[in-house]
Amino acid sequence: MKKILLLGSGELGKEFVISAKRLGCHVIACDSYEGAPAMQVADESCVFSMLDEQALRDAISKYQPDLIVPEIEAIRTEVLLDVEEQGFEVIPSARAANLTMNRDRIRDVAAGLDVRTAKFSYAESVEDLMAHAKSIGFPVVIKPVMSSSGKGQSVAKSESDIQASWDYACQGMRGDRKKVIVEEFINFEFEITLLTIRQRNGKTIFCEPIGHVQERGDYQYSWQPQQMNPESLKAAQEMAAKVTADLGGAGIFGVEFFVTKDEVIFSELSPRPHDTGMVTLISQNLSEFDLHARAILGLPIPSIECIEGASAVILATKEGRNPTYLGVEDALGDKGIDVRIFGKPTSRPHRRMAVALASGPDALARARAAAAKISVH
Repeated sequence: MKKILLLGSGELGKEFVISAKRLGCHVIACDSYEGAPAMQVADESCVFSMLDEQALRDAISKYQPDLIVPEIEAIRTEVLLDVEEQGFEVIPSARAANLTMNRDRIRDVAAGLDVRTAKFSYAESVEDLMAHAKSIGFPVVIKPVMSSSGKGQSVAKSESDIQASWDYACQGMRGDRKKVIVEEFINFEFEITLLTIRQRNGKTIFCEPIGHVQERGDYQYSWQPQQMNPESLKAAQEMAAKVTADLGGAGIFGVEFFVTKDEVIFSELSPRPHDTGMVTLISQNLSEFDLHARAILGLPIPSIECIEGASAVILATKEGRNPTYLGVEDALGDKGIDVRIFGKPTSRPHRRMAVALASGPDALARARAAAAKISVH
């Protein structure tokens, strides 16, 4: 039985714990607050800030895990680099966790590998941001170098938007780096997440591409498979394989791309299950969480089978504690619909609280219709 220290215990962590438990693992779920979703299904839990260096070191020392599995970006990754040197195994690797904690570092890695990215630069002040935005050319996309679920992301259409974009990015930042990335606005036809699985004892494999739509920088609904021409898919797979090989280790990576009429452009990468990949809970024989667990445990993945599926998020509209959910019975009355309530103990406007899943024909429309029936109170 492998002992896993899970760093971050949100909804993605919850589904991973379920997959890992089915394979006999012992999981300690960590987060900054009591009652986080993954804690509700794990063997043990531990409450501390992942950005607290000493608390993170103490947890690793206390539990002596076989595998340290980050579920969030906001971690004092210098500690992971250090403990990896001591013999602990970080998934997929301490270097991957360190580089992807901040958008600037992983973007620099991609550019260094000659992977096509949007034009980009960095800014550490509003004046700096204005200068770089003018150089790249409006409109530009502005994001904190470290955040999660699209927090702090905006589009500045002109110079008059720069101050507001800077302020919004600062509000959405995680960690202690007051720095943003400013990048070329790509007029894409669609975005995809290409779930890329690095195996311990096999070649790198891919799930069918996942299409998704974002609002406020956060995904609202996703579907699989996203139809795209074979040449574009091959280009995305080659870029994903190149970047993940450089990062090393075993596990699943969520690699995001913009797809235009003429090319495929690398956007971002997460070395863990991806929020848009929640669709795989209904669209694949092995969900992204099952695949992550198998990959990190060195277990075989004979085949990944995909059917038409979609997910649509269910958001809170106000602040509250111990939320209740209305309309679930109505939503589940439709064939091919499933609902996953994450179990978050508090709500706030736009917080993701649950997801509706649909399989079969017209999956996207049916998932969105099911999500619309459910309200958080």
